[in-house]
Amino acid sequence: MTKIAANQTMLTDDTPVELQEMAAAIEALPQRYRDAVAPALARVVECSTRRRRILNLVQEALSQLRLDMKYLIFDLEATRRERDQYKEMLEKE
Repeated sequence: MTKIAANQTMLTDDTPVELQEMAAAIEALPQRYRDAVAPALARVVECSTRRRRILNLVQEALSQLRLDMKYLIFDLEATRRERDQYKEMLEKE
């Protein structure tokens, strides 16, 4: 198995189309050129995959933060309503 063929296994459906096209173009190169370019392609694919994972983690964290903020705002509003009710009760007495 050539180096680029081994790197083809690293390409998945999540890999951007441009990188898949580049891998196919590199696969069509003569062996000596393919061997020279394959390590760079592997690094690019690895970086792309890592960035995609990081982006997904950041998006999940932001979604969780938004949800947490909604809960906090709800809790704050409920606490304010309770405070106002207790103030009214104290003023009536």
